[in-house]
Amino acid sequence: MGSILIQNAKAIVTVDAEDRVLEQADLLIEGNQIVQIGKGLSPKDASTQIIDASNMFVYPGLINVHHHLYQTFTRNLPQVQKLELFDWLRYLYEIWKGLTPDAVYHSSLTGIADLMKNGCTTVFDHHYVFPEQHSAHFIDKQFEAADRLGMRFVASRGSMTLGKDHGGLPPMSVVQDIQTILTDSERLIDLYHDARAGSMRQVVLAPCSPFSVSADILRESAALARARDVRLHTHLAETKNEEAYTLERFGMRPLAYMESLGWLGSDVWYAHGIHFNDDEMKLLAQTKTGVAHCPISNMKLSSGIARVPEMLEMGIPVGLAVDGSASNDGSNLLEELRIAYLLHRLQSSALAPTGYDLLKVATRGGAEILGRSDIGSLEVGKSADLFMVRIDQIDAVGTHTDAKSWLGTVGLKRAVDYTVVNGRIVVEKGILTGADEGRLYEDCQASYQRFIQQ
Repeated sequence: MGSILIQNAKAIVTVDAEDRVLEQADLLIEGNQIVQIGKGLSPKDASTQIIDASNMFVYPGLINVHHHLYQTFTRNLPQVQKLELFDWLRYLYEIWKGLTPDAVYHSSLTGIADLMKNGCTTVFDHHYVFPEQHSAHFIDKQFEAADRLGMRFVASRGSMTLGKDHGGLPPMSVVQDIQTILTDSERLIDLYHDARAGSMRQVVLAPCSPFSVSADILRESAALARARDVRLHTHLAETKNEEAYTLERFGMRPLAYMESLGWLGSDVWYAHGIHFNDDEMKLLAQTKTGVAHCPISNMKLSSGIARVPEMLEMGIPVGLAVDGSASNDGSNLLEELRIAYLLHRLQSSALAPTGYDLLKVATRGGAEILGRSDIGSLEVGKSADLFMVRIDQIDAVGTHTDAKSWLGTVGLKRAVDYTVVNGRIVVEKGILTGADEGRLYEDCQASYQRFIQQ
């Protein structure tokens, strides 16, 4: 990696602790780090790539804290468009039980490419579907896809242990025993987890949900994660059906059940977190247990609206996420940001977070959720993760007043112009640099056809 000088930017929205916006400013990258931000900066040497940003806003890379990349191959299905979560899952599990290494690799490429073209530089993926055949290296295939395109990737070793025969939702063919799960979890941590600053690969342990795993795997996963210093994640409080399930089966609400198993703390975050009551919100705040906010998925599946304005006010860690491609039909965190802004304005009026508040959720908030201080803002010494948007376009006329809130209030309906991950330009002039997009489309579409027709 060489040097990149972003020169004379219309605005650099740093999202630092002082919420600084620098106008007509420069940003110098050397290797994988930001080394200078200011005015009148000079190239390191003749090899420095210079980008004229005089017509651009520059932002920290977005951090997606909950996704299911494999679901990219089950989007836009008419059979599920009117279903809510439990029925939606029951239908789709019958398709997902046929996942193959080829499908996992190409669906990951598809989703990662979409994320990158829309300003995302770090993605956490929650993979928990492991069919009996050919699934031993699914997570390895995901890391391979992320490496190919240059995405900063946090993978999960998800799991399901409670199938239909034992009161769960998934078919028995995707249920695994605890020892298999724990053994593979250790393998993946040993092979991929890099805790150093600037890491491109990390691993999280993530049993799927209270209605698809046993208490034993939740307890054992927490013990292993803390012994190996990795983080914990699962779905929680997504629907009223889940609440009814845990009350009937365990005599507890979902959060109380997870608390009984050791699943609270700053190393834990939950996807969705819609149906928490007041006392539960206080407990999340006290323990710094985080929430991945998935507004589009929550809307599509009629799950509800998370209490994000209150969460932010209370200091609960909140990150932004697209959730599964099949409950979103896209992998665009910029779209998620604007929808979140509009949704909470509708629900909470003046108490709603601003467009800039939600940019902070999608950057600094995501970094906190993942336990990282090396990403999430544009500051000297941090990893060089950012994206840039041209504003000399017809869709941006009359919108230059507030660069901080622009992504929430105006929003972007086209690909970003540049995405930089770890000092490498991965999107240039709206086009991926790590793959021929036409060929990538053909390969991924062919893989989709193989999967869906099997």
